[in-house]
Amino acid sequence: MTAASVLYTATALLLAAYALNSLILIVLFLRHRSVRPTCGDLARYPRVTVQVPVYNEATVIERLIEAIVQLDWPRDRLQVQVLDDSTDETTAIARACVERHRGRGFDIELVHRADRRGFKAGALREGLERASGELIAIFDADFVPAPDWLRRVVPHFLHRPRLGMVQTRWTHLNRTYSLLTRAQALALDGHFGVEQTARQRAGLLFSFNGTAGMWRRECIAESGGWQSDTLCEDLDLSFRAQLEGWQCLYLPDVTAPAEIPPQLAALKRQQFRWAKGSIQCLLKLAGPLARSSLPLAVRGLAFLHLSTYLVHPFLLVSLLATLPLVLSSATTHFSMGLVSILSLAPPLMYAMAQLTLHRDRWLRHYAVLPALMLLGTGIALNNTRGVCEAILGVNNVFQRTPKFGVEGSSGRWRDSRYALPCDGIVVGELALAGYALVTALMAWWHGYGHLVPFLMLYVGGFGYVGSMGLWEARSAIISRLRRFVRVSVSSREMAPLPMVPASEYRSTGPLGYHKTASHGVRR
Repeated sequence: MTAASVLYTATALLLAAYALNSLILIVLFLRHRSVRPTCGDLARYPRVTVQVPVYNEATVIERLIEAIVQLDWPRDRLQVQVLDDSTDETTAIARACVERHRGRGFDIELVHRADRRGFKAGALREGLERASGELIAIFDADFVPAPDWLRRVVPHFLHRPRLGMVQTRWTHLNRTYSLLTRAQALALDGHFGVEQTARQRAGLLFSFNGTAGMWRRECIAESGGWQSDTLCEDLDLSFRAQLEGWQCLYLPDVTAPAEIPPQLAALKRQQFRWAKGSIQCLLKLAGPLARSSLPLAVRGLAFLHLSTYLVHPFLLVSLLATLPLVLSSATTHFSMGLVSILSLAPPLMYAMAQLTLHRDRWLRHYAVLPALMLLGTGIALNNTRGVCEAILGVNNVFQRTPKFGVEGSSGRWRDSRYALPCDGIVVGELALAGYALVTALMAWWHGYGHLVPFLMLYVGGFGYVGSMGLWEARSAIISRLRRFVRVSVSSREMAPLPMVPASEYRSTGPLGYHKTASHGVRR
């Protein structure tokens, strides 16, 4: 076997393992789909602290604060903390909201930090030192919880003393905004509709999603608190808590709507952070997880969970290895039939999620699956960069996902100053689309026709993501080009005239000079 053949076979096997994981979760979901967590009545009203970590969220912060103060909970048992690290007018907007509701009798405060030390984890940690609640709810700035959210979540803690965390399901404020948001909604529904439900009900380790959830303060303390050595402090703490023996619960019937990134560059930033952070958690927790007394199957599926973003570098390596494989006419010694069958598991999972969550509209939502497939393939280079940074130990910089306040099909993000510029990685994405196209043509020519459908997915995926990145940034690119042209023209107009030796001129009187050469011009 050639090196390309070995590399291709290895990545195909690894990708098959992650596809098999999706199939296992589907089976577990079907086995436990009728299980519904129960709890007693709301026998008492424990003191609750709602934390709102904020960094430059001027478009959405007021909406969230207004939703928080409408939570149906006794005022004397509710504390609200706006944990603000902002450097723009978000602070002034939030402070005005806080002062207005403080005047109405709410226990609400703005905790502003002059620096972002520890990023979101640091803000949550500092807020916890000032918190008075025994239960801590967390909402990111783009969420809008319903008034009954606390009443539906808190009773589970009252009747389960070892319950450390409850995660609720994300829904979407702007699903119908664009093809991009519809594709993301399909993916998120698969995660929250099937994956989280299957993991929790089957007794597997599952993750806190960073927002729209609640923690028991005692659990946070016993599990080591919020730590900022990874970019996924939520995943990190939830796994540490479960390894300490705390129970975690997922409530798919309790929802909190949020904004889906309407800009591709914003989605790529979010995915980069999740990719880097999850692999950092894998490296950090691999030892404790391996040494734990959990069943082998639970530990194995937990490793797959933590390492999910390795799929993207495997996809990239598989593509790069295919052309040498084809040109050398090497054999793979591996049946692509198995990969083809297992690759159906994720689409099946998305279909099952839509049938479960949106039975009346499932087909309309599911119709965007081709766009999701292209998107999932096309961001492989972006996410591989995140994985590599985690493995190489590159310092963390928590880059927030910008929010634009879009809801439904309305709203504009292009004119927002939070809109992100086009990043240079689109050049690599378009180059990979070209590489995949050449590889597909060579595969067809050399008799590897069975590889062509997979390769065309790469062509479409990288081409879609790269070209969309340029299209979204077209206004900024055109503006820069116009500015460049204006500067160039202005520079030419203001350029000094060439120096000409005085000997080449003769005087023509008060009107100026005339060049002595026959081809000269009058000035």
